[in-house]
Amino acid sequence: MRPVVITVAITGSVPRKKDNPALPVTVSEQIESTHEAFEVGASLVHIHVRNPDESSSSDPALFAQVQEGIRKHCPGMIVQFSTGGRGRDQAARGSALYLKPDMASLSTGSVNFPTIVYENSPALVVDLATRMKENAILPEIEIFDLSHLHGARRLVDAGLMSERPHVQFVLGVKNAMPAEEHLLDILLAELKRVLPKATWTAAGIGRHQSQVMRWVLERGGDGVRTGLEDNIRITKDRLADSNAELVRVAVDLCAEYDVRPATPAEARSMLGLAA
Repeated sequence: MRPVVITVAITGSVPRKKDNPALPVTVSEQIESTHEAFEVGASLVHIHVRNPDESSSSDPALFAQVQEGIRKHCPGMIVQFSTGGRGRDQAARGSALYLKPDMASLSTGSVNFPTIVYENSPALVVDLATRMKENAILPEIEIFDLSHLHGARRLVDAGLMSERPHVQFVLGVKNAMPAEEHLLDILLAELKRVLPKATWTAAGIGRHQSQVMRWVLERGGDGVRTGLEDNIRITKDRLADSNAELVRVAVDLCAEYDVRPATPAEARSMLGLAA
C-alpha cells in the first residue's frame, strides 16, 4: 500500500477552549495531544503556540518547549512551525526559525480572511524564505489563491527555495478559496506546470475537512491534513474528543483508498527530509 503523510494541525490561532474543551493550549497539552495523534498515525505536526489567555504567540521559548517535548515523545515525527499571521506581530512571525524545525509554513501572498486581510507583503515573504533557507528548513507553501503558486515560483527563481517544496492548498476559508472540487483540479494543474517537482496536500476547513481529504486521496496526493486547528467537530452535532480522534478519521479514509499512514521515516523520505 502506498504511504501518505498525515499532518495534524493541533491548535491553530482561532479556536478557543470555549469552542472545544479538547483544544490543546498549554505546552504540556500540546505535547500530550501530539503524542496521542502520533500514536494513531500522524507523522507531521503543525504547531502554533498560545499565550496564557489563549491568544496567538510568537514566543520562541514556547516553540522550543513544544518542539523538545515532541522530539522526546514522538521519535522521528516531522515538526513544522507556523509563521502564520493571525494575532501575531509581523516582525515576530519568523522569530522561532533559528530553532531549526524540520519544516515551517510559508504564505507567499496576501488574502482576505473572514474578518481581516491576511497580510504577507513581498518583503516579509522574502525575509521568511531567507531565514528558512539559512536554517535548512523545508517550507510548506500555503496556497490560499492561485497567484500564490507563482509567488512560490519566484522564490525558487531567486534561489531562496528548492524546486521541491511541499505545497498545501487551503480550501474553505471564508472570503478566500471555496472548497470546490474543480478548483482543486485547476490548482493542481497549475502546480504541475509551475512547480512540477513539488509534493502536495490540501486542507479543508471546518465541515469540509473530510471531503477535501477524499479529493486529495482520489488524486494521489502526498499527504492529508486534519486537526482541531481546522475543524473542531466529528459531526455537525458532536465535537471532536481530541486531535487523535480526527487522525483516526483520516486513517480510516486512507484505508478506503487503499493507502496507509506513512511512518515518520517514510514521511521524511517522501518530503526529502533527513532521517
